[in-house]
This record gives sequence, C-alpha cells and structure tokens, in this order.
Amino acid sequence: MYITNGIAYAGEPVGGIEVSHARYVGERVLLVTFSTGETRLFDASCLLSMPAFEPLENESVLEDFRIEHGILTWCDGDIDIAPEALYERSFQYQEVA
Repeated sequence: MYITNGIAYAGEPVGGIEVSHARYVGERVLLVTFSTGETRLFDASCLLSMPAFEPLENESVLEDFRIEHGILTWCDGDIDIAPEALYERSFQYQEVA
C-alpha cells in the first residue's frame, strides 16, 4: 500500500505513470492517455464486480469522471483507480490514420 496526495492505494506504485487525458467512447470504454505517451483502451466492465465500483454501472456516472493529480476519479473523488491499475487493465490502442 502507498499514499499519494492523501489517497491510499493497494499495491506498489509504478514510478512516473499518470493519466494525462481520457475520453469516454461508449459501452463502458474509455480511451486513456498516460504520461508515458501511450494511449490505451480501458473497459470499465472489469471493475463492476467490485463493490467500490458499483456506482459505475450507471453509464452517466462512468462518463462523468475527472483527472485529479494524474488519477482518474468519479463521484467527486469518492471513487478512483490508481494509474498503474488502470494501465494494467487496459489494452494497446493504435489509431488508424
């Protein structure tokens, strides 16, 4: 466990990775850009079996996120996911020109 900006996270921190941009694309999927420069697809469905993320079942709640200090948050910061967990649960995305 570690604490960043007063928020406790499970696991170990991955140095320097933060969320720099995100966009909701529909069907519980977010397109997330990390401080590494990578853009990845994140399917939030993988979180819905965990009680802490149950509010995200409501699609309007899921798409109403903020990025606070490089961390994706929902419900005024009551729900968040550590950037490294988000990265590990996301998939490579290659934009087609």
